[in-house]
Amino acid sequence: MKLNSPLRRAATVLAGALIGLGGAAAVTAPASAHASNVSGAAVCDTATGTRIVTWTLTNDYPTDATVADLKTTPTEVEKSAEGNLVIPHAQGRSNGELTLTQQVTGDAKEAAISFRSIWSSDGYEDQDNSAKVDLSEPCAPAETPCVEAGQASFHHRFGVTEKGSTATVSLDDGVKLCEGEPVTLVSYFAPKPQFAVPQYKYDSETGSIDNEHRSVTLNVDVPDCNTQVDLFFGGEDDIIGEITEGGPRYGDKKLGSNGGPGGRSKGPQGWYNGGGKGCQTPAVEPLSQCDGTVQLNLSNTGEISRYAVDFTVKAGDFSQTVTVKPGKGETVTVPAGAGTVTVSAEGMDDVTYDWKAPEDCALPTVIVENDCDTVAITVENPEGVTPATAKITYGGKSETVTVAAGKSEKVTFDAGKATYATVEFPGLDVEPIKATLEKLDCDNGGGAGGGDSDEPGLPVTGPVAGSIAGGAALLLIAGAVLFITARRRRIRFTA
Repeated sequence: MKLNSPLRRAATVLAGALIGLGGAAAVTAPASAHASNVSGAAVCDTATGTRIVTWTLTNDYPTDATVADLKTTPTEVEKSAEGNLVIPHAQGRSNGELTLTQQVTGDAKEAAISFRSIWSSDGYEDQDNSAKVDLSEPCAPAETPCVEAGQASFHHRFGVTEKGSTATVSLDDGVKLCEGEPVTLVSYFAPKPQFAVPQYKYDSETGSIDNEHRSVTLNVDVPDCNTQVDLFFGGEDDIIGEITEGGPRYGDKKLGSNGGPGGRSKGPQGWYNGGGKGCQTPAVEPLSQCDGTVQLNLSNTGEISRYAVDFTVKAGDFSQTVTVKPGKGETVTVPAGAGTVTVSAEGMDDVTYDWKAPEDCALPTVIVENDCDTVAITVENPEGVTPATAKITYGGKSETVTVAAGKSEKVTFDAGKATYATVEFPGLDVEPIKATLEKLDCDNGGGAGGGDSDEPGLPVTGPVAGSIAGGAALLLIAGAVLFITARRRRIRFTA
């Protein structure tokens, strides 16, 4: 049956309209599915007091979307420096996601983000993408519990040079002290370059490590001789002023020890022994004495003198060892004529010395006596000097005598025509003495008296004669005295 009625035509028109609407819907449906979204969440990092904001960008379309004009406040997000940010495409019922992280410190009250999404497959853009996260809740680092000083951990550096010693001690990261910890660097005089006692403090410095001063650097001078340097946990009251046999020690309080308090600090051994010479200043001052002895002034008084010095003195058969305490001196007298003196001591080159006559010593005296028959030369040597050797020459004849201190020696020659005598002293640095003799009239020996007549007179007797004879005797004695005085002279010369 063939229908050609108004109802059929209406049905045909309605069907065509439905088909057209269905085709239009099919064409526009993909464009309406392009959409991106963003959401954010913040958490507090209690270790640092930093808020971490995580932004999640989503894409519900089956092709990737590129992020453009990305802006975040108050800080930028962490992202790769290479390439553009891309939100992956959706897969099935799951949207693609891109995660960005933003770190916010300080007192910011909110974080914000905005961007555009662009799909390169058809050029579609989604421009309305923004979000905010509330940051008004406080975020502070969690309070770190403190530890007692004896439980804290440290690390250190330590070194010694000729100019001094330096040490740096630091509290390990993340450690909070309940109270400060003192640390000390100290140097000592030492008797040897290896550990030995006694030791005497030379220099020290103390510092304290706490939460505000987590590191200290200490410096001390070291002596210019054998030394010990120690770095230990402790303060000024813990310094040992003198390290003695059987006395207190720093022990395992030294930093870098295998255990104990010092084992809490990691680093090199915090102690040192060394040096190139002893901590003494031996010195010798030799002085020649007029009596031929040598006086040795031994001293140990230098700036670094902290230990006794043993001096050994030798001269021929003479030998003596003397111990001189620090800051003191001693005197040794070497006998006259002992020979070359040698003095030895640790830390000092050997000192050799030979006696030399001092310039201010008293010199011998020469006395010359002569008459018409003899010439007498006397050499007197004063007290407190060495024996003097004298060579005496007169008229071509010589004699040599040795005169002890405080003594005299006399040499007599027959009088001749020579008018002087020469006296030399070979052992003394003096010019020879030329002693001139007193001039005498030895040709007139004194004649006998006589009268006017050639004939002898008669002898005189009686009292008058007795008086005359007595007067003549007195005159004879007086004449003899004058004669002797006139004929013998005494002259003194000093060398």
